[in-house]
Amino acid sequence: MHAVETGQIANGAERPRQACEPPSGPDGLAGQGLRDRKKAATSMALHEAAMRLAIAHGLSEVTVEAIADEANVSRRTFSNYFANKEDALLYEDRVRVRRLLDEARSRPADESAWQVLRQVAASRYADWDELDPRWVAQTRLIRQHPSLRAQQMAVHANTERDLAEAISRRTADPMAARLMVAAFLAAQRIAVETWLEGQGARPLAEVMEHALDLVGRRFE
Repeated sequence: MHAVETGQIANGAERPRQACEPPSGPDGLAGQGLRDRKKAATSMALHEAAMRLAIAHGLSEVTVEAIADEANVSRRTFSNYFANKEDALLYEDRVRVRRLLDEARSRPADESAWQVLRQVAASRYADWDELDPRWVAQTRLIRQHPSLRAQQMAVHANTERDLAEAISRRTADPMAARLMVAAFLAAQRIAVETWLEGQGARPLAEVMEHALDLVGRRFE
């Protein structure tokens, strides 16, 4: 018996929405082969299943077997995609990181390193004008569990390294690129936390712009 009976929601609540379709467009799956699209769709389905169960029942009550059942795949299939349940829960974070890196690498050559980071942030947060209950629940889930926080910190460390590498050709000093990215990511984190604490009273793009204005004076 799994720790969570799949297909059931605690206290008789309505089941959350089903796994969303994988993203399309320039930042999504367009241009990929069929095999890659299927792999991305399966990864997203497992991530969504993990999120549904963790939000409904708590992370400690969720097993890999329950996630696989919820996503209608085998335990072996789960293991082909993710190392553990924490890995599955953070999948969408890694997708967002890949999009951020792809956009940073594709920015016009005449933009400075800091302009690249500002443009990436502007495009990422422009439409975040209200709180998404699922995203808020995911953020709280990560904050509440050390195992999730540890894996997310590893993702962020890799992001910092890769993003600094992506903009390093735009600066004369590699250390400057690393410091710039560290400040940029810290500003993003604090802006999001401030926005959440304010219950979305101000648009996230506005809060983000203010945070980046404060840290960007040294780099502009």
